[in-house]
Amino acid sequence: MESECIYNLLQLPANVEPPAVEELEQGEKKKYLQPDSRKNPKFQELQKVLMEWINGTLFREHIVVQNLEEDLFDGLILHHLLQKLAAITLEVEEIALTASSQKRKVSLVLDALSRCLQLEESSAKWSVESIFNKDLLATLHLLVAMAKHFQADLALPADVQVEVLTIESTKNGLKSGKSVEQLTDGRDSDQQSKVDVFDELFKLAPEKVNAVKEAIMNFVNKKMERLGLSVKNIDTQFADGVILILLIGQLEGYFLNLKDFFLNPSSPAEMLHNVNLAMDLLKEADLLSYPANPQDIVNGDPKAILRVLYSLFSKYKAKEMAEGTQTEAGI
Repeated sequence: MESECIYNLLQLPANVEPPAVEELEQGEKKKYLQPDSRKNPKFQELQKVLMEWINGTLFREHIVVQNLEEDLFDGLILHHLLQKLAAITLEVEEIALTASSQKRKVSLVLDALSRCLQLEESSAKWSVESIFNKDLLATLHLLVAMAKHFQADLALPADVQVEVLTIESTKNGLKSGKSVEQLTDGRDSDQQSKVDVFDELFKLAPEKVNAVKEAIMNFVNKKMERLGLSVKNIDTQFADGVILILLIGQLEGYFLNLKDFFLNPSSPAEMLHNVNLAMDLLKEADLLSYPANPQDIVNGDPKAILRVLYSLFSKYKAKEMAEGTQTEAGI
């Protein structure tokens, strides 16, 4: 009866029943996200970005994640991510049907991921039990760690914090307490300054945006004219990733196999595939100076598109100026 009174004072999610005393072994703890944290826009944005990242990464496998709590617990998608991101394939069932085989699969996948992430088991903020039991907080900690390791430029929302209720079974009964957990870091000063360049451009000097777009558009069209292509609207013509891929090829001196991307994408998923490929090419060539979210480019976000194009523009303009100086000097 006493524990029921305690729970009446706690804010548990509406769809979650507090554990009975016998459900928790002595010393065992269980965490619950507070309802207000679930409604936090930055928390919801983090889930959206991670789902888009997973779906873009696994596009060719025809895998679509719609709910991080429900779709990752059995190890299937985590194994596919491990194969795609780390080129590691485990000897496990493709589709595990029983709870025991699903749990075994999750265990093997998490062991392999821990080795990739170079994490000690004690320092991980997730476990086989928590992932298998559809613990959203643990799942997010795992995905954030994977994203930071395998795609460091993924634009995760900065400084995402959640309020957590922890319930612990002790020899004297149930004990509860609230705390704040950090899911993503705040941006470092260098990254913040890079992002702020464009935020300030759009916020404080909107009249200069068109001038920047025009300069970049002239640069792009000069490079694309040999392909018989031209850009008239930066906000719309880069959303499908095709011109961006072709532009990178022109600047770097190669053509991609047409089997690697969709020349005439007919869906948002195909557009996202193209943009993800372009971002990979930019990273491989060390051409991405400013962080950008591929989904934002597909959505036609002008700041995201300009960040990518300005990275190319500034690096190749500097290269052209250096080559011109050397020519004038007779080098």
